Amino acid sequence: MDFMTAVRTCLSKYVDFSGRARRSEYWYFVLFNLVVNIVTTILDNVLGTDFEGSGGILSTVASLALFLPGLAVGIRRLHDTDRSGWWILIGLIPIIGWILLIVWYCTDSKPDNKYGPNPKGAGAGHEGGYPPPPPPAYGSGQYGG
Repeated sequence: MDFMTAVRTCLSKYVDFSGRARRSEYWYFVLFNLVVNIVTTILDNVLGTDFEGSGGILSTVASLALFLPGLAVGIRRLHDTDRSGWWILIGLIPIIGWILLIVWYCTDSKPDNKYGPNPKGAGAGHEGGYPPPPPPAYGSGQYGG
């Protein structure tokens, strides 16, 4: 999944807490959040709309607008690792909870589970896992040629 597809998917599923999200979808959306945060903070400083060191109007509006999509993709990512979305609350525990969530977000997809089919196999256009099997070797086809 590329950057634009991941952002589009996350924004279109902004309150969809069911299903699964691939690692690339989650991390590209995290990168998008970071870029939006940096840009809005710079704009707040240039326009003079910042609140004495604690953000500004634009960065606050952007953060509020991206909160639900970020929460939804985080929960779908936990579903992909076969964990309940409620585990996202472990992030409320400083340092240990954050590290645990990062490890889970970096973990590879699990096979089909109660949250849905493996998203890696769904977009590949073939049955089985990801990546698709390699093509047959040259000369091993039906006509040997």
